[in-house]
Amino acid sequence: MNRESRCQSYEFVRVLTDRIISGGRISPEEAERIMRLHAHEEVIMLICHATVLRNQFKGKGIELCAIVNAKSGHCTEDCIFCGQSARYSTEIKPHPLLSAEELVSKAKEAESSGASRFGIVTSGRGILSRRELESLCESVQRIRAETSLIPCASLGILADEDVRCLGDAGLTRYHHNLETAEGYFPLICTTHSYQERFRTIRAAKKAGMEVCAGGIFGLGETPRQRVELACALRELEVESVPLNFLNPVRGTPAGGYAILPPLEILTTIALFRFVLPAQDIRVCGGRETGLRTLQPLMYLAGANATMAGSYLTTGGRNPAVDLQEIRDLALEVLTLRDGARTGS
Repeated sequence: MNRESRCQSYEFVRVLTDRIISGGRISPEEAERIMRLHAHEEVIMLICHATVLRNQFKGKGIELCAIVNAKSGHCTEDCIFCGQSARYSTEIKPHPLLSAEELVSKAKEAESSGASRFGIVTSGRGILSRRELESLCESVQRIRAETSLIPCASLGILADEDVRCLGDAGLTRYHHNLETAEGYFPLICTTHSYQERFRTIRAAKKAGMEVCAGGIFGLGETPRQRVELACALRELEVESVPLNFLNPVRGTPAGGYAILPPLEILTTIALFRFVLPAQDIRVCGGRETGLRTLQPLMYLAGANATMAGSYLTTGGRNPAVDLQEIRDLALEVLTLRDGARTGS
């Protein structure tokens, strides 16, 4: 990379950073140019500016969340990356919805590991019955009453009545990924539409809930489609954006896909910080396999939150390692109390 190109790239990112700090936003075309920064020194320079934005908008606090696979397998949908689909032959062990007692126990384990949020995640298109809904509502109520955690939920496509019942139980944040750009969505799922996902997010927002919505990368989408997803989430004004990176599951259509290179993952994280400067950028599934030894750099690339512990169908790493990495970077672990944030 010659000196002139290096200077042009630096000036481009510097100007974007200054504009965002001043209250402006970047265009889709500028976001696409970010995704074209491939040279080693360009990526490092981009990461440094993403750190500036993270510090400006989110401070030095890092939020930890944890999830529980509350109902596993037997899913009717055909998302090509998901080992819980009944359409694919995988090694995933299905189980019915865990009881409120079991979910509260899991929540207490997450609390002891440093998590501030706890997500109840179920497989399937949505809530199957009134009985399931009532059990989930009881779990939310008990997690609020018996722990310091803020309960979240990812329960598929919901009816308005389901959203109201969960809200009345004390659920304040709903998780529902768009997964990818609208135009690419039919290539990763055919059993429900992008618009159904979009409507569920709107319904949760209308009910007064915060929304955690993001996507998964490494499914063959183009850099432009990653930008389209980021811009769609910006227009939806979601509060939290989880970024997942494909960890191929044997037996699924995406089981043979390649894992994204670490620097491409870091560039993607930085892209979302530039497009969504005030949102929580939360790096979740696939970080261990994709970033490997570079995991701490996800915070420097703009992430201010991560998922600790195990994922839905794959194991994570010891949360103590995450806590140590955060402190080694002179960052702080956030403790949340119904939205109030304190560092530790």
